[in-house]
Amino acid sequence: MGLMTKDEYIESIRALKPVAYMFGERVTNIVDNPRLRAGIEATGATYELASKPENRDLMVTMSPLINEPVSRFNLPPGSTEDLVARVKVNRMVANYVGTCHQRCTGLDCLSTLAIVTYDIDQKYGTSYNKNFLEFLKHMQKNDLTGNAGVTDVKGDRSLNPHEQVDKDMFLRVVEKRDDGIVVRGAKAHQTGSLSSHEIIVLPTRAMSKEDKDYAVSFAIPSDTPGLIHVVGRSSLDMREIDGADCGNVYYSKYCPTLIFDDVFVPWNRVFCCGESEFASDLVIKFSSFHRQSHGGCKSGKIDCMIGTALTLMDYNGTAKVSHLKQKVIDMIHRAETLYACCLASSYEGKAQPSGAYFIDTVLANASKIHEGKEMAEATRLMIDACGGFVADLPSDRDFANPEVGDLLKKYLKAVDNVPVEKRVKMYRLAEKLALESADTISDIHGGGSPEAHRVTIFRETNINSKKKSAKRLAGITD
Repeated sequence: MGLMTKDEYIESIRALKPVAYMFGERVTNIVDNPRLRAGIEATGATYELASKPENRDLMVTMSPLINEPVSRFNLPPGSTEDLVARVKVNRMVANYVGTCHQRCTGLDCLSTLAIVTYDIDQKYGTSYNKNFLEFLKHMQKNDLTGNAGVTDVKGDRSLNPHEQVDKDMFLRVVEKRDDGIVVRGAKAHQTGSLSSHEIIVLPTRAMSKEDKDYAVSFAIPSDTPGLIHVVGRSSLDMREIDGADCGNVYYSKYCPTLIFDDVFVPWNRVFCCGESEFASDLVIKFSSFHRQSHGGCKSGKIDCMIGTALTLMDYNGTAKVSHLKQKVIDMIHRAETLYACCLASSYEGKAQPSGAYFIDTVLANASKIHEGKEMAEATRLMIDACGGFVADLPSDRDFANPEVGDLLKKYLKAVDNVPVEKRVKMYRLAEKLALESADTISDIHGGGSPEAHRVTIFRETNINSKKKSAKRLAGITD
């Protein structure tokens, strides 16, 4: 089939028949539901941008596996150049959509499996890497979008998976058959699962031998029988349903919980099953890749926030106010520092035994800690520069009301040559960028909790070399 256009992508999603619920009701038309369509459009933008000649060299490359041009979202990195391109693509797309484009997690899974399935096979003589490469060919040849099913609901956090009162609190294998496995459990925060063709499942944490039933990785179509998507609430979500006061008029983000209600997976779609010692490697590599992805994506979102602040300063007549300029500068340096950290993690990446490349985990996790703190600060600075109407602008329906609409337009006008409608639209965008919970919360928890980032940094840092340097300088020999 080859590379898809945006229209072809949307029709390919329309052809799927997933089981989905939202606001307590079954959703049968995913593509034309206004809230879900905004998320599908965000993913569709990756196809739209890739089809533009000026972006092709960055977003499309040759696959050594199928010897055809493929989307970079389906190419596990095989060089430093590929690692760098991941960051640049994510920043460009985020700058374009102003929210999550929902496609990076699939690539993070593919990049992880390209490394770890090979390592499992080397130890156990399994055929997981063969299974994975056939699946990768399928993704590349059809230009599909993958979704990462990683975060389990976890139940009682003080207990290991096998110790849970309800054994389904972590996704697990409940039956092994000659033709495949049956799995049960749930994955939370599954951004864009209904915008995706395939759900790629990895373990959510390290596993002991007693947890071997939970050490499972596989891929299934998003409309597989027994798979249920329950779309979560998000601030501003009813505005998308109503079609009013939306802010970002094109794109949005939604995050379902995925329930695996005794889902069958054929063996050729299984990439790990019971090899519990590799669960930690799967989740560590995925989370590190995803933290690198975030650095590109969130620096692109800050770009949109900077543009919003600058435009409203123009509209408000405050473009020359020096302390607001300083706030914009502070936003710029936060975006560039975040971006630079992820680029550095790419340039310091190394080839793995499978031939795939892996990033520098310390730099990737440093980037994510920086993001968790500085995205909130960038949001504060944007709001400060934009003004108070980010919080409580009247509804579009009030502006259209014949009794009060003209009065609102009179009193909400600022710079004379800027129509009040433009000022209102830009304030809506500022509100969306600041308050869309589905996206802003991911600045902190996306790719794992802040504490997980800190633990990874300490674990992966060469502590002894730093102590050795200090002792040498102090004249101490051991």
